[in-house]
Amino acid sequence: MKDTRRGVSDVMTQTVVAVSRSAPYKEIVKTLAEWGVSAVPVLAGDGRVIGVVSEADLLPKEEFKGRDPSRFEQLRHLEDRAKAGAGTAGELMSTPPITVHGHATLAEAARVMARQGVKRLPVVDPEGKLAGIVSRSDLLKVYLRDDEDIAREVREEVIVRLFPNRRPTVEVHVAEGVVTLSGRLADGELVPLVTRLVRAVEGVVNVDLRITAPGTSGPPEPPVVGPLF
Repeated sequence: MKDTRRGVSDVMTQTVVAVSRSAPYKEIVKTLAEWGVSAVPVLAGDGRVIGVVSEADLLPKEEFKGRDPSRFEQLRHLEDRAKAGAGTAGELMSTPPITVHGHATLAEAARVMARQGVKRLPVVDPEGKLAGIVSRSDLLKVYLRDDEDIAREVREEVIVRLFPNRRPTVEVHVAEGVVTLSGRLADGELVPLVTRLVRAVEGVVNVDLRITAPGTSGPPEPPVVGPLF
């Protein structure tokens, strides 16, 4: 089966704002405001991503503003205590940085974001140098794909290949990203395989399975609903 899935490099933003390790606190705040972002990668001199500074890293300075520095050791979180007195990106950044490679799939990037609780990821090349940035909204662009385009891929790359040298007995209809498969399969064991292959097609929201096969009976199966990643 032809792999038509798009990777992170296909949807990432290539124009990325970043700061150096020596960037001062106020410069970082200004950069975030001017670019309308909530975090920036921190780069070493050779362009490698060595950390990320986010709004959360900057807030301790405001949170503990006016407090006696001699009492900072009483703060519950030692990391917050350090960041409250930090003045440069190197002191403020979260490290090691959470990054993703350009060849990663959109599903892999989505899993990293979900597990790490971040909204965007710096994209790095094999040497760890900054190549772009991918956000949650970038990952969702795949669902803008036209229904007929999805249907064509499902027919040509999934259904037709299951019926070599003969007419397919399964019809494909797509509406709002939901793929409805109707018809009959001679082998009931193919049903879960077909479902997995269709769900793997970029832009598919859900699969409504209405296929009959040996060992199945009764009304059509309900829509197959579950996590896409």
